[in-house]
Amino acid sequence: MRDLPAEMKCLAAEVREHRYRYYVLDAPVLSDGEYDALEGRLRELEATHPELADPNSPTMRVGAPPVEGFEKRRHALPMLSLDNAYSEADLREWETRWLRLAPAAAPRYAAELKVDGLSLSLRYENRELVEALTRGDGETGERVTENARTIADIPLRLPAEAPPALTVRGEVFLSRRRWEELNRQRDARGEARFANPRNAASGTLKQLDSREVQARRLSFLPWQAVWDDTWPMPAQTDQSTAMALLATWGFTRMPARDSGTLEDMLRFIELQAEARLKLAFDTDGVVLKILDFTVQQRLGATDRVPRWAIAFKFPATQATTTVLGITWQVGRTGKLTPVAELEAVEVAGSTVRRATLHNADELARLGLRVGHRVFIEKGGDVIPKVVALIPGEELRDLPATTPPTACPVCAGEVGKTEDAEVAIRCLNPECPAKLVARMLHFGGRSTLDIEGMGEALVEQLVASGRFEQPWDVFGLLQDPRLGLAYLSGLERMAEKSAQNLLAALEAARTKPLARWIHALGIPMVGARTAELLAEAQPSLDALWTADEHRLKAVEEVGPKVASALRAFAELHPELPARLAKLGVHPLAPDVRDRRSLPLSGEVAVVTGTLPLLSREEAEAWLKRLGAKVTGSVSPKTTLLLAGEKAGSKLVKAEALGIPVRDEAWLRGIDD
Repeated sequence: MRDLPAEMKCLAAEVREHRYRYYVLDAPVLSDGEYDALEGRLRELEATHPELADPNSPTMRVGAPPVEGFEKRRHALPMLSLDNAYSEADLREWETRWLRLAPAAAPRYAAELKVDGLSLSLRYENRELVEALTRGDGETGERVTENARTIADIPLRLPAEAPPALTVRGEVFLSRRRWEELNRQRDARGEARFANPRNAASGTLKQLDSREVQARRLSFLPWQAVWDDTWPMPAQTDQSTAMALLATWGFTRMPARDSGTLEDMLRFIELQAEARLKLAFDTDGVVLKILDFTVQQRLGATDRVPRWAIAFKFPATQATTTVLGITWQVGRTGKLTPVAELEAVEVAGSTVRRATLHNADELARLGLRVGHRVFIEKGGDVIPKVVALIPGEELRDLPATTPPTACPVCAGEVGKTEDAEVAIRCLNPECPAKLVARMLHFGGRSTLDIEGMGEALVEQLVASGRFEQPWDVFGLLQDPRLGLAYLSGLERMAEKSAQNLLAALEAARTKPLARWIHALGIPMVGARTAELLAEAQPSLDALWTADEHRLKAVEEVGPKVASALRAFAELHPELPARLAKLGVHPLAPDVRDRRSLPLSGEVAVVTGTLPLLSREEAEAWLKRLGAKVTGSVSPKTTLLLAGEKAGSKLVKAEALGIPVRDEAWLRGIDD
């Protein structure tokens, strides 16, 4: 028979232990999602069986006890936690619940990203920063004022228009780039890695030496302003205008949806679900707050959470699992990449069974062994990767993993190339795995976009021995009848699919030269470099005969890229003639003087879903009008072309004051 009291007691003990590891030791052994599930189970049992609930349960507390080493101070107002929502139904239920308490109130909200960091309360007196307290247990925090002073996003003095006394609460965090830099430094010193940016930020803010804190470059985003009773807030101030005021007083503006109904907030949440993976910092949800401060005050709070706010939590991007094995993949340049074979686990809404380990040096830095428990995550690139060992796993006596001494596919020789890069490669020029990877790149969406040329087909093409180079597939068009018969005879290749592939190959014959240069798989030549080369050398013949001096004159082409180009051309001297014989005639770029074009000097970014144009078509249109197109919004960006579901790029552009245009504007420009 089920022993509920014992189960609840055991769950409470686990929650206490994991809170202590998370808040005090900064060494969690569970991901945030796994901890939320554990605490959620305890809350569920306590709600279902209140007669068995322990009044000292950890669910009755906000955080964890303050650490030793800093002076403790009580918060003037408790720093409460937030209730969580995981679905639209949860949010609608919350709205219904609070409207029962304030039926006359207008249900309008502000939505802010829930930054995954360390909460901090800043106290200003006479407009100068006098105290910074961590959340601690919600009632009492640690005084980390000197450390807070090192954070560039925290103003030390507020301007004259700010109130003399003010409390600003927000989140201290570490950017993902800075987290990766710190982990590389810790690798070099043989120290344990930070499992995620949140733990790195927490561990940093609790350093006793503020010089070390300054060196790590933390950031801060505010999410609440509390006016002192002696200085009333301006009339008509609500959550959004308060955040706008903080921005004018020197704080960084939180990416947010300033005002709207619950339907508006749901659309904002939908946009952020994908956009968040490309942000510079970790965010695990969106916080909805009732817009009107008078309604917030009327609703008040329980002993644990405010009734006027709730956190919508996204599926966790980090989880823990066990390494079942380590295999090695061979890429198009022969690079051998270790891959962790994992016990299946749900991460960000999908089941993950494999995660990249990047290279042999990364494998060694992690100290990874088969059998280890690890943190894995889906970051901005959405590709699962192993982040760190769970604390304590490094002490287990498990057999070491060594790089292969031969190619796992062709059994050929492996080694490092002359440029002393960290990767080891298969040195066999005829390795079939290389050709598979090269052909997949050749026909990929960002290159020639040959629909139907997927992994299953490419593996059959390579296994047949009929194709020595990716471009040999165009030989299927020399006698379409024979090509159709050949393709139709392959596994899972019906006649209609074969016809579609031949049509895609026919269309690729005249794709833009830049796409062809990128498709060839020349080392160190990506899409952007290919565009610049196509503008400077408007045919493959011209590119093949250009010497290194001429190549280095091309923007963004340095000695290494020029050398790689010449080496590739010398390896395949017959390629331009071979492609011409196969009926391939890449489209040369428009060579008009870019300085006279309407968008000359503009740096543009495309985001969202446009009404008629694909993203690639919109980018090509912008380039044709003279703009330089980049992939991310930065202070150098001068315009954003946005469609529906624009996401974080739109938020960032608006925060930076960058003009936002739509497709109709683009189509209206006379070139």
